[in-house]
Amino acid sequence: MTDTSPPPPQAAGNLDYRVAHLAEHLASGDLAELGVRLELRGDAVLLTGTVPSTQCRDDILRMAREELAGHPVHSDLLVAGTSSPDHGEDLT
Repeated sequence: MTDTSPPPPQAAGNLDYRVAHLAEHLASGDLAELGVRLELRGDAVLLTGTVPSTQCRDDILRMAREELAGHPVHSDLLVAGTSSPDHGEDLT
C-alpha cells in the first residue's frame, strides 16, 4: 500500500531550506551560476535557465540531485550555443 498523504509541514519547510541552500551554493560556488532558477512544484523541484555548457548543466543537475535527495528534480536547463557561425550575416 502506497502512502499518498501530503508530507508533514516540517518536511515542506525543510525542502524550502534545501532549495535556498542549493541556490546559494550555485551562485557562490565554483560555477557562480546566476542564470539558473529553482522552483518548487509540490514536492518536486524544477530547474530552469540557460547554462554555458553541457558540463555545467551536468554539474548543476548532479549537485541538485545530491542536495535534494528524496525529491524529484526536473530540468529545463538550456545550453547556450557557443559555436562560431558557419557563414556571414547578410545585411542587405
